[in-house]
Amino acid sequence: MAIHHTARIHPSAVVEDGAEIGAGAIVGPFALIGGGVTLAADVEIRSHVVITGRTELGEGTTVFPFATIGEIPQDLKFAGEETRLIVGKRARIREHVTMNTGTEGGGGVTRVGDDCLFMAGAHVAHDCQVGDNVILVNNSALAGHCVLGDNVILGGLSGVHQWVRIGQGAIIGAVTMVTHDVMPYALVQGPRGEIDGLNLVGLKRKGVGREDITALRAAFQTLKQGEGAFQDRARRLSSETGSDYVRDIVDFVLAESDRGFLTPR
Repeated sequence: MAIHHTARIHPSAVVEDGAEIGAGAIVGPFALIGGGVTLAADVEIRSHVVITGRTELGEGTTVFPFATIGEIPQDLKFAGEETRLIVGKRARIREHVTMNTGTEGGGGVTRVGDDCLFMAGAHVAHDCQVGDNVILVNNSALAGHCVLGDNVILGGLSGVHQWVRIGQGAIIGAVTMVTHDVMPYALVQGPRGEIDGLNLVGLKRKGVGREDITALRAAFQTLKQGEGAFQDRARRLSSETGSDYVRDIVDFVLAESDRGFLTPR
């Protein structure tokens, strides 16, 4: 066990042998820190939190009461192999959030980027790959092997099917089930998840210029109403566009997909 001398551990907390606790970290009352856990500098673990497994929490992360981070996957194929959960810097992990380690068949690592917010009751399953600045709103859930790009927002009480990819800058409305890949910057809503336009609010908040937004609008219409199959329309955009944002969509659509795509209607 390696605990930095500036770390503060409440007397009622349990820190198992092998854990590494960084400078300025705080472990609150009745928390459990397992022997395979690494807490970077200035991590704060509030009361009644469980951090277990081969789990790393990045600098400045805060975990709120009754979250359980790093438990084994909810996958019947899991056979006890040693896998990991890596959470980036400055995550905010609210009450009752659950995050699982990976599986051997899925690459062995569940990974979360920097500056993410997981609201109360959110779930990140085994082998998910989550980008930076992602928000999971209350009681939303990612099934196994999902991939979320940067700046994705997943609305409350929504769910994402296993193996689904959600491109950067997309927003998923509340109470939505997503069963197919979502292209970058899309707005998805409805009980079974339909693309209902672009995430214009998110694009404007990010400071995307009018020229790029105009290009994205045109690309969306091409993907929605152009001739040929969905991928064929994307290939045409690839040869026509000068916008990096449209290029993000094209590259995403032309990449390999396990679930197929939500297409604009």
